[in-house]
Amino acid sequence: MRKTSAIAVGICGALFVGYCIYFNRKRRNDPNFKKRLQERRRKQQLATNGNGLIRVRKQKDAEAMQAIFLEEIQLGEEFLAQGDYEIGIDHLSNAFAICGQPRQLLQVLQQTIPPPIFHVLLRKLSAIRL
Repeated sequence: MRKTSAIAVGICGALFVGYCIYFNRKRRNDPNFKKRLQERRRKQQLATNGNGLIRVRKQKDAEAMQAIFLEEIQLGEEFLAQGDYEIGIDHLSNAFAICGQPRQLLQVLQQTIPPPIFHVLLRKLSAIRL
């Protein structure tokens, strides 16, 4: 009985390893794999860097500032959609730091973000300004 159990476990292990190798090869041969991997790593890097305001302060060009602003808004919305509220709010507060018209941005976000999340954003903004 032990011998058949060992053989069955060995066969299952070999099948599992073969399954992993097959799907890893399939995943790596996907033409969009590197793009998705780079995008995921960039998002993780932005999330681990904290608020990212250091990068913002170094930029002087108006077009670069606008691109960073749009990127921060987009990342904030993406993280909020994924349920990572803290990181999403960090990105939105970075967008406020860059924005030339924060009151208009605040009105737009008030209409698009759920009220509990919006109140957390307001608290964070008031803490930053103090």
